Amino acid sequence: MINDNVGSSTLGEWPESLDALTAAPDHHAVLLENDRVRVLDTRIGPGQRTSVHTHAWPSVLYVLGWSNFIRFDGDGNMVLDSRTLASRPEKGTALWSPILGPHFVRNVGNEELRVIAVELKSPRA
Repeated sequence: MINDNVGSSTLGEWPESLDALTAAPDHHAVLLENDRVRVLDTRIGPGQRTSVHTHAWPSVLYVLGWSNFIRFDGDGNMVLDSRTLASRPEKGTALWSPILGPHFVRNVGNEELRVIAVELKSPRA
């Protein structure tokens, strides 16, 4: 979820079957969706892991609950261990996340990882 790289995408880069709502519905719920944004409530309990999924749009993340996690790419290679971050985001922190290709997340902490993601869809041509 945390990454400073900026990118742009359309949902078409990956199959719809990998969209977070389709591939990992136990951990993502839609709070709002229209042609400009999709707001997701993401929850990953202690010891849980998501299925492999994507986030096709960059997003603003609002932290409601933090727990240490490891993000893996779609092939199972570790790409981020939150325990190595310089600081731990507090509740109420806003973060930027670029597009995320196929990945899964494992909560390795003792708390629920809960983030509201405001995904910024590309404007229609």
